[in-house]
Amino acid sequence: MGSTVQARLDEETVAALDILRGRGLSTSEAIRKAIHLAAKASGANKPIEIIGLGKYDFGVSDLSTNKKYLAGLGRSSMPGGKPLRKPKRT
Repeated sequence: MGSTVQARLDEETVAALDILRGRGLSTSEAIRKAIHLAAKASGANKPIEIIGLGKYDFGVSDLSTNKKYLAGLGRSSMPGGKPLRKPKRT
């Protein structure tokens, strides 16, 4: 079986537990059900969602590696478009 849990309960929780025991549930069953409901409500089994991941499927896939897209990169946006530094010759 699983592990043993010990908890201190306030009067309100004891009263709720007594109601559940009056309906035929054992203390262990009531606590197990409450834990399962709390885990389900918090989305414990839900996979982590990264915002924006996979939602944008457009544009150029090789933008950072294809040299034709890199032409002019690093040029000044000022009139005349002079390069900020001399490009390397390869």
